Amino acid sequence: MSEKDTDPQVTDAQAERMLEAALGGLTPHEALLEASRADAEKTEERAAAIAMNRERALKLLEAIEKSMR
Repeated sequence: MSEKDTDPQVTDAQAERMLEAALGGLTPHEALLEASRADAEKTEERAAAIAMNRERALKLLEAIEKSMR
Protein backbone atom coordinates (compact mmCIF):
# COMPACT_ATOMS: atom_id res chain seq x y z
CA MET A 1 0.00 0.00 0.00
CA SER A 2 1.46 3.37 -1.00
CA GLU A 3 1.22 6.59 0.98
CA LYS A 4 -1.51 7.80 -1.37
CA ASP A 5 -3.65 4.79 -0.47
CA THR A 6 -3.40 5.41 3.29
CA ASP A 7 -6.59 6.67 4.91
CA PRO A 8 -5.91 10.08 6.51
CA GLN A 9 -8.17 9.24 9.45
CA VAL A 10 -6.15 6.10 10.19
CA THR A 11 -2.91 8.05 9.93
CA ASP A 12 -4.26 10.77 12.23
CA ALA A 13 -5.41 8.18 14.77
CA GLN A 14 -2.01 6.48 14.69
CA ALA A 15 -0.24 9.80 15.15
CA GLU A 16 -2.53 10.66 18.05
CA ARG A 17 -1.78 7.32 19.76
CA MET A 18 1.97 7.81 19.29
CA LEU A 19 1.73 11.33 20.74
CA GLU A 20 -0.23 10.09 23.75
CA ALA A 21 2.35 7.35 24.34
CA ALA A 22 5.23 9.81 24.05
CA LEU A 23 3.61 12.16 26.56
CA GLY A 24 3.20 9.36 29.08
CA GLY A 25 -0.42 10.17 29.81
CA LEU A 26 0.23 13.89 30.34
CA THR A 27 -1.49 16.64 28.44
CA PRO A 28 0.82 18.66 26.18
CA HIS A 29 0.63 21.52 28.69
CA GLU A 30 1.58 19.25 31.60
CA ALA A 31 4.46 17.77 29.59
CA LEU A 32 5.74 21.26 28.81
CA LEU A 33 5.55 22.29 32.48
CA GLU A 34 7.37 19.13 33.55
CA ALA A 35 10.12 19.71 30.98
CA SER A 36 10.45 23.32 32.10
CA ARG A 37 10.81 22.30 35.75
CA ALA A 38 13.41 19.67 34.88
CA ASP A 39 15.36 22.25 32.88
CA ALA A 40 15.26 24.73 35.77
CA GLU A 41 16.63 22.08 38.14
CA LYS A 42 19.66 21.64 35.91
CA THR A 43 20.57 25.33 36.13
CA GLU A 44 22.83 24.82 39.14
CA GLU A 45 24.57 21.89 37.47
CA ARG A 46 25.21 23.97 34.36
CA ALA A 47 26.54 26.89 36.40
CA ALA A 48 28.98 24.58 38.20
CA ALA A 49 30.11 23.06 34.90
CA ILE A 50 30.66 26.52 33.42
CA ALA A 51 32.73 27.57 36.43
CA MET A 52 34.81 24.40 36.25
CA ASN A 53 35.40 24.82 32.51
CA ARG A 54 36.43 28.43 33.02
CA GLU A 55 38.90 27.39 35.71
CA ARG A 56 40.38 24.72 33.42
CA ALA A 57 40.64 27.19 30.55
CA LEU A 58 42.46 29.72 32.72
CA LYS A 59 44.93 27.06 33.90
CA LEU A 60 45.51 25.95 30.33
CA LEU A 61 46.04 29.54 29.20
CA GLU A 62 48.49 30.07 32.05
CA ALA A 63 50.42 26.93 31.07
CA ILE A 64 50.55 28.03 27.43
CA GLU A 65 51.80 31.48 28.39
CA LYS A 66 54.51 29.97 30.62
CA SER A 67 55.66 27.65 27.85
CA MET A 68 56.02 30.59 25.44
CA ARG A 69 58.37 32.53 27.74
